[in-house]
Amino acid sequence: QAQLVETGGGLVQAGGSLRLSCAASGLSSSIYAMAWFRQAPGKEREFVAAITWGGGGTYYADSLKDRFTISRDKTKNTVHLQMNSLKPEDTAVYYCAADRRIVEVRVPALVDYWGKGTLVTVSL
Repeated sequence: QAQLVETGGGLVQAGGSLRLSCAASGLSSSIYAMAWFRQAPGKEREFVAAITWGGGGTYYADSLKDRFTISRDKTKNTVHLQMNSLKPEDTAVYYCAADRRIVEVRVPALVDYWGKGTLVTVSL
């Protein structure tokens, strides 16, 4: 059974940094593109960043690409999201996603697997 487990969320002051991690297990194949999404209260889930299986291709939401960095460790089936210069508007539940296709992993309706999310709260 596929499982994605996010860790690293928490409370941070504006301007600070957090590093989220997502550990994947039970996937039928190790060849999966991975992504991060976030959902703030009362808002739709939005794409944050994605990375190809090999790690050579990365994709970001335009508004976040200067502050967030996605990376993966294939040997550990883990993907990370480094978030810098955090702002209160970054407050959200952050979700890890996996899909066989990099095109689909960026579209919530097409994602194969989801984690349960980790809460990030950025205070003033």
